[in-house]
Amino acid sequence: MVLIGLFVAADRLAVNWLENKAADEIKSREGLAIDPEVSIKGFPFLTQVLDKELEEIEINLDGLVTDAGQGRPVRVTELRAVLHQVKISGDLSGATAERASGRAHISYEDLSAAAGPGIKVSQAPKNAEGKSQVKITGNFMGLSMSANGTVSLVDGNTIRVRVNSIPPAIPGRLEQEVRSRTDFDRTVDGMPSGLRLEGVETTPEGLDISVGGSQVDLAN
Repeated sequence: MVLIGLFVAADRLAVNWLENKAADEIKSREGLAIDPEVSIKGFPFLTQVLDKELEEIEINLDGLVTDAGQGRPVRVTELRAVLHQVKISGDLSGATAERASGRAHISYEDLSAAAGPGIKVSQAPKNAEGKSQVKITGNFMGLSMSANGTVSLVDGNTIRVRVNSIPPAIPGRLEQEVRSRTDFDRTVDGMPSGLRLEGVETTPEGLDISVGGSQVDLAN
């Protein structure tokens, strides 16, 4: 029993060491201001290391703030990713997951902040094709505007918002200027290499985004 207890203790010490090492690698490589949470699943851990493959690793990045461009960061309220079949190098300096899945959430408050001054983004009903929409409101040259817009993903790392049509109350000559404020792309970076944004749905609280990928690099 004593030997079993010592083995379990050594196993937990080893897994805690590698979790901290992986978290430090992600933070350093992606230039993050927050500390990622890394949790290695499966027991015993040491036998997984000998096989050079970990069953499952969970990564949590809550409050990830990324460079959205135009001087406006976008804050990812929550990001959870589960990496499966993680191959590790012999010296534990590298790790690559065969596949990954998870979800991210961006609140409307954070999305509005990323949109820019005077713009508010909230939920809107889905369109006739069942695609998610958002409601965009703001004031432009003394004129109030409220319109629905589409939200989509581009290149696996960018959230795109576009107003469907400018309301008649806004003069046509102002459309380009209005769209320069209401239509925006915001890139989400800081995720492990190989992890991509795959689908987006609007909820009462914000955007729910599915993430996934293959050959996801956890550390170099």
